Amino acid sequence: MSLQIELEHHRRTLIARLRGELDHHTADKVKTMLEDAILRGDVHHVVLSMKGLTFMDSSGLGVVLGRYKQIANKGGKLVVCEVHPSIYRLFEMSGLFKILTVEPSEQDALSRLEVVS
Repeated sequence: MSLQIELEHHRRTLIARLRGELDHHTADKVKTMLEDAILRGDVHHVVLSMKGLTFMDSSGLGVVLGRYKQIANKGGKLVVCEVHPSIYRLFEMSGLFKILTVEPSEQDALSRLEVVS
């Protein structure tokens, strides 16, 4: 299965909706798209919506960690939401939840970042 990425800007927050599989085959594409969107836009925060993400491996973890560092260096926050149970477990085992915030929905993530409409 491939990966689809939908990007939306909302009040200086980049919302990235991921569907499919984030693995070593798709990680570079996601990394490049997110990096470019953060650099080109007036982006202070990132929401990664993983509602449609069915699989992620360590390459995907690297993409998430890299975007966390990129946005943290700008003084912003990265929030993940709607995480599939198997991917949630991967985040737990990797220790990323020590630095990442997870929310049940996009709306909750935007509320956390105080950028709700």
